[in-house]
Amino acid sequence: MSSTNALEVLIQALRRLPGVGVKSAQRMAFHLMQHDRAGAEALSAALHDAAQNVHHCARCHTFTEDDICSTCLDPERDASRLCVVETPADQSALERTGAFKGLYFVLMGRLSPLDGIGPKEIGLHKLMERASDGVVQEVILATNFNAEGEATAHVLSEALKSRGLHVTRLARGVPVGSELEYVDLSTIAHALVDRR
Repeated sequence: MSSTNALEVLIQALRRLPGVGVKSAQRMAFHLMQHDRAGAEALSAALHDAAQNVHHCARCHTFTEDDICSTCLDPERDASRLCVVETPADQSALERTGAFKGLYFVLMGRLSPLDGIGPKEIGLHKLMERASDGVVQEVILATNFNAEGEATAHVLSEALKSRGLHVTRLARGVPVGSELEYVDLSTIAHALVDRR
């Protein structure tokens, strides 16, 4: 493979990242090749290592190098509370808040019938098994507040409630530090409905 082709393959590989277009991918590739060959080697090794060793936790489906992730194995976590998120990135965001001390279940995305993603693809059956283990008392639905996330939360809520489980949903409302006149009407309406 010639160097021109190898460079083009690198650019196309970088374009697979979310939010990276042709120009950004070119800038990254040219920077790595011209100014940071050691960084390129380190990036290559890290990607190879992660692709070989990182997989989904057998209990919650987040990313881990072990069969069961450290969160699921932590005896200090409250096993009676199970928070359902769409992705490992969502779980990471919740963990960074330090506000939730329960356990997680990571869906494999969200319902999107137009894309062929139904209950089976997001692991509904595994969630039902996990939530019905006799330990879980509350299931917190923390799917995103977009159309697919809301639809996913509704379907999950109905299925979980049919098993007699207590189901809650993340509250939504006006962001801290914002001014009402600049907040979209839908957010204000939900904040009024969900007020406490």
